[in-house]
Amino acid sequence: MNPNALPDTPAAPRRIPSYRRHRPSGQAVATFGGRDFYLGAFGSKASKAEYRRRLAEWLAAGSPTYTAPEPSALTVNDLILRYWKHVKVYYRPETREGTIAPTLRRLRKLYGPTQATEFGPLALKAFQRALLDERIALADPTAPPRRLSRPYINRALQWVRRLFRWAVGEQLLPPSVLQALQAVDGLKVGRTDAPEPPPVRAVADAVVETTLPHLSTVVADMVRLQRLTGMRPGEVCRMTTGEIDTTGDVWLYQPREHKTAHFGHSRSVPIGPKAQDIVRRYLRAELGEPIFSPRASDEERRRRERAANRTRFTPSRLRRDAERARKPRRRLNDRYTTTNYAQAIRRACDDAGTPRWTPNQLRHSKATELRKRFGLDAAGAVLGHSKLETTQIYAERATELGAQVALATG
Repeated sequence: MNPNALPDTPAAPRRIPSYRRHRPSGQAVATFGGRDFYLGAFGSKASKAEYRRRLAEWLAAGSPTYTAPEPSALTVNDLILRYWKHVKVYYRPETREGTIAPTLRRLRKLYGPTQATEFGPLALKAFQRALLDERIALADPTAPPRRLSRPYINRALQWVRRLFRWAVGEQLLPPSVLQALQAVDGLKVGRTDAPEPPPVRAVADAVVETTLPHLSTVVADMVRLQRLTGMRPGEVCRMTTGEIDTTGDVWLYQPREHKTAHFGHSRSVPIGPKAQDIVRRYLRAELGEPIFSPRASDEERRRRERAANRTRFTPSRLRRDAERARKPRRRLNDRYTTTNYAQAIRRACDDAGTPRWTPNQLRHSKATELRKRFGLDAAGAVLGHSKLETTQIYAERATELGAQVALATG
């Protein structure tokens, strides 16, 4: 078992502690987290009110089977294990694996045995310094190790603060611990040696077309669909038949999960005729299952390999293939994640000999195209932006507009 792996076991349902009589003393008693709490005279209004109060707190804490320890007994390791149960329920998989899980692993490696109440501003600054000094080896052995960018380090520090803020909200730590951590500033532009991430630019359609033949049919269609609609990578990965309204000339994809769903915002992705031709091939009878499946992509890869193998398969080879199909060595996910979607594109770029590009660049390409043809409002409506400032980030300013200004003003 990987010692750095975070636990992934669902919590079992708990039985509600009962209000009962303690015969030797005649008091009411209830057991929360393995500890008996005496509530007052059995049957009295005061004891029942005390029971309801403790029950509400017990339920709010997630029905623990243990008594919350004293803050002085909690280590950073204890805090991370408890927080991870909350993370699994509250955050989407992309968010969990994007920054939260790597941050918690790094924190546990550096400060796991430390008492949580002793983790103060100096410890947070030391953690920040460790991220500045960290180097990540790339797949290309000739390339120099990559440093963590300034925004990534700042996000990591925000997640550490969120960890302690959650602990304060659960009454595991005193508020003073969080207040002290909030005194540590993030890294500022121009005042740190941490590198800035390269700006995300639109990818040229010619580069995308060169890459497509090196992708599986399923991933290539995901790329085409994202370029036509401008949806987010996570939205194309999670797309299900039940979320698509096919009644009108323009279909509407209304994802239940999206980036701003927790703010109460709705999201509708219009799907035009060209995009409909792609989606129609993947519509499934199972309304809740993602339409783009890694299993279908893997089956296609195997068919291509068998077609490219001109030699006749021996009976033993056929038996091995049948056994592997019945008991695969690795279990494929039922849907693509944004991580393996981007990995497939990177591999295809390397095979095609083109510069690497990411799924997010397809969204920038669509934003730039829409802004040039239909204006900023139309681009924001299609991309699902609630603020025009966000569309400005995604849509690069047209070169033609700059040329016109230069001609008019000198």
